Amino acid sequence: MRKTLLPLAALALSLTSAPAYAGAGSFTLINGTGGNISSVSIRRTGTADWRSLTAAPAPGAGAPVAFSDPDCAFDIRASVGGGTATWSGINLCGTSRVTLQRRASGETWVDYD
Repeated sequence: MRKTLLPLAALALSLTSAPAYAGAGSFTLINGTGGNISSVSIRRTGTADWRSLTAAPAPGAGAPVAFSDPDCAFDIRASVGGGTATWSGINLCGTSRVTLQRRASGETWVDYD
């Protein structure tokens, strides 16, 4: 009996799939800065390759961002009220909504939903 169970157990383990690690996916970008956003770009954290996004939501509004990348950590840069603000180390894995926040002092942070 034991000789029969061992090969069956090995077969069962080989048929189970490894967990899929989905990277960053599409999300809704919310403008919580209180100012007008005129342009938005994104890059993988630690790189210099900024990519433009079409989203530029009005204050308090959101815009969908079609996005797919195997990584999770990103930086977002936006032109807000005549200046530029950067939000660093944003985790986009498993996130459906990202709210960009900014104080008048220039401090930035994000809220996740």
